[in-house]
Amino acid sequence: MVKRSRILSFFLIIILFASLMGFTSKDILGDVKLGLDLQGGFEVLYEVSPAKEGQEIDQAAMSATAQSLDRRINVLGVSEPNIQIEGDNRIRVQLAGVTDQEQAREMLSTEANLTFRDVDDNVLMDGSDLVEGGASQTFDENGRPSVSIKLKSADKFREVTQEIVNKPAGENLLVIWLDFEEGDSFAEEATKEDPKYLSAPQVSQVFNQDSVSIVGNFTLEEAKTLSDLLSAGSLPVKLDEVYSTSVGAQFGESALDKTIIGGIIGIAAIFIFMIAYYRLPGVIAVITLSVYLYLTLVVFNLMNAVLTLPGVAALILGVGMAVDANIITYERIKDEIRVGRSIKAAFKAGSKNSLSTIFDANLTTLLAAGVLFIYGTSSVKGFATTLILSILMSFITAVYGARLLLWLCVNSNLFKNMPGMFGVHKKDIHQLNENLDTVELTTKFDRFDFVKHRKKYYSFSGLMIVLGIIMLFIFGLNLSIDFSQGTRIEQMSNEPLTEDGYQASLAEIGIETDDIVISGNNNEIGVARIKDEVFNKEQIAEYQSQLEDEYGSIPNISTVTPTVGKEIAMNAIKALAIAAIGIILYVTIRFEWRMALAAVLALLHDAFFIVVIFSVTRLEADLTFIAAVLTIVGYSINDTIVTFDRIRENMVRKKKIKTFEELAQIANQSLRQTLGRSINTIITVVLAVLGLLIFGSEAIRNFNIALLIGLIAGTYSSIFLATQMWLSWKGMQLKKHGVLITYKEKKQKTDEPQV
Repeated sequence: MVKRSRILSFFLIIILFASLMGFTSKDILGDVKLGLDLQGGFEVLYEVSPAKEGQEIDQAAMSATAQSLDRRINVLGVSEPNIQIEGDNRIRVQLAGVTDQEQAREMLSTEANLTFRDVDDNVLMDGSDLVEGGASQTFDENGRPSVSIKLKSADKFREVTQEIVNKPAGENLLVIWLDFEEGDSFAEEATKEDPKYLSAPQVSQVFNQDSVSIVGNFTLEEAKTLSDLLSAGSLPVKLDEVYSTSVGAQFGESALDKTIIGGIIGIAAIFIFMIAYYRLPGVIAVITLSVYLYLTLVVFNLMNAVLTLPGVAALILGVGMAVDANIITYERIKDEIRVGRSIKAAFKAGSKNSLSTIFDANLTTLLAAGVLFIYGTSSVKGFATTLILSILMSFITAVYGARLLLWLCVNSNLFKNMPGMFGVHKKDIHQLNENLDTVELTTKFDRFDFVKHRKKYYSFSGLMIVLGIIMLFIFGLNLSIDFSQGTRIEQMSNEPLTEDGYQASLAEIGIETDDIVISGNNNEIGVARIKDEVFNKEQIAEYQSQLEDEYGSIPNISTVTPTVGKEIAMNAIKALAIAAIGIILYVTIRFEWRMALAAVLALLHDAFFIVVIFSVTRLEADLTFIAAVLTIVGYSINDTIVTFDRIRENMVRKKKIKTFEELAQIANQSLRQTLGRSINTIITVVLAVLGLLIFGSEAIRNFNIALLIGLIAGTYSSIFLATQMWLSWKGMQLKKHGVLITYKEKKQKTDEPQV
């Protein structure tokens, strides 16, 4: 009898979520905070050093500096800036959507330390004598732009002017400096056409007043900027740029549009595949994956997080990974149906048996993402944040949401005689009285012996590793400036570019380099690297202006100092090492050390081949390359864990293993039983990656290539290396002990006294 209440509940839940998503999606998407790589802007990492001799850079000084920077950003009118204190002496500032990057850079880094000096450069008054927020842009009696400042004490100003007025002519000057540096002098600057000091008015009388007007050769914009700086207050420390990157608004908009299009195509392909292969469960997977995307964005907004370009890729990639939990469950349900169980019983058993596998697989991926978050910087941290959130949301929707909806369908009895709706042909279903276990079912891969030729796999992989090491020795990695030092210029043009033409354009403005790459669907993007030369803020502003005049868009310019480049490289190595150690510990606790070691060697094999192929093809290895490698580390272990979980399950059923042949049979059987799931999962993730690779932004193309290489290598190592290595080591244990007990024997109860 069909229970209509279950069907009604199923549709009510869908209608409820569809309505909620339909009415709120527009607002949620509108509230998503976009990173500077999606809307333009710039990011700068400052190293903080003492502004005065004997000054201590402690947390109080760092907090005061961050507050001062925040006040200056408020003057710029930039909404929701991101200011982070990093370590003991660094501050990272991210300004997304800022329209005038040159003005913002100047506003941030200028110390704005105003001093009043005599002609011998002795300090008479400084910024501490000014009223906070007391500067304003005014006009002098001739209508020229000037700056009016309010002093704390009229008496102090009277004393200063009294001291100056008594000096002989030519020396009775009150010299007003902004950011006077050691080595500066009035005598030297006075001979220049454009001196560094702001003004040097003659003092012919004593002033008893609390306001001063600074008059110089200011433009209206310069006077406004100076008054804003003085109102925001001087910086308590000195700031030196050690890393910076800027993104033009046109780049950000183009990157976002392309990535969304690529993502939609990839996700649509996944949806079609799931429905075609799994039928009713596939439809439910599509529903829950849509809810997953919605909930991820909702939580993302609640966290007040910033969505970066790699973050968008992580969200889309997360769909491919989220579907893995559905595939694991659905494959288990199909097996239960095939042994003759009813749809209800198959659903119950399949859901129960798949839970631990899903938990282990997701937790290991979460571990890699967590390490990436801790050691990543800027956009990579955004990628890690989105990936972590995606994993958590996918666990909720794929495990609980999908099972709830499938439970309603199954318990409605509408599909109780329709195994085809679960992707199972009637001819493949056995009778329940045959007493078959799921491990005894035939598979499409029964003719393959995966462990027989394991030594050949070892030899092949070993040969490839040796060749890879030779290739790395010959070619090395084409490291981006992120890992060394220098400057990177990325220019978008309305017309196709050529290497010679772009190189000539750069040479005209004084930039010499032959390290140029032209990319884009129409060769509209030119990338130039100038290694070992770090542009300062003045050069960046000048080059951006000149290139914008020629090409019609502001170029992206990134700079990295040697110190930061080395730190980024070391952090990447640390991240990989910590992820590997964490995975070994977890898998050892959940399974055994042989599986842990085999899994980690397999994932290091995958990471190594990404590095080798990037070396041979000369693709640039940048920060997102590290994100891709660590993502593959998490994904590769995910795939291996599923196989190991089935091996453990099959061994427990065996109870005792006496020969190597039995052990080999278990390994083969487990690989055959999980290979269908592995292939389907790799298809869904590859569909997501291909969508991003073919239709997505150029900015993360290398990131997607690294993912694709890693996915292929990860599938190979999971099938042909990890299980085989475990088998070889387990065989040694069997040889040593003679028999392997794979279940825990219960202690026999006895009334006899125990000695």
